[in-house]
Amino acid sequence: IKRTQAYMKALSLCLRRNTQYAHVLTDEYIELLRISAPLHDVGKLGVPDRVLLKPGKLDDAEFELMKRHTVFGNEALRISEEKLGRGTFLHTAREIAFTHHEKWDGSGYPRGLKKDQIPLSGRLMAIADVYDALISKRVYKPPLPHEKAVEIIRAGTGTHFDPDLAEAFLAIH
Repeated sequence: IKRTQAYMKALSLCLRRNTQYAHVLTDEYIELLRISAPLHDVGKLGVPDRVLLKPGKLDDAEFELMKRHTVFGNEALRISEEKLGRGTFLHTAREIAFTHHEKWDGSGYPRGLKKDQIPLSGRLMAIADVYDALISKRVYKPPLPHEKAVEIIRAGTGTHFDPDLAEAFLAIH
């Protein structure tokens, strides 16, 4: 959680140097992104442990269930937002939870959004989450070295990742 928060903040600060994003990435919005980032996978609470903790590759049915964590997170945060009010950080957290697996080319999930249809918050979280997943040990894989993770993100530029955001990541990796 702390790592993805730090990646979100660092990536946002670097992207702010790009004049196209400077007006959006205010100090306040960057802080909102930072505090919202830990909830990006809250929907995994709705995924059974047999899927979450499976040491091997997920079969098609298991992967479909895993993909639903974005929908589960969106719904849980929507309910929380209704109770606490729309002006809370939960709106941004919900946006991140729902869209962080969308891909720049439209091949992601849950809705197959592409390019600017994906909120900036989700596009930023996509890079932070993928980088963290690649360099971290998981039950199904060992951690990759930083250099290999950077190459994977570079290779995903324009398909998985927004080129501007990937460029910012590569500038500070």
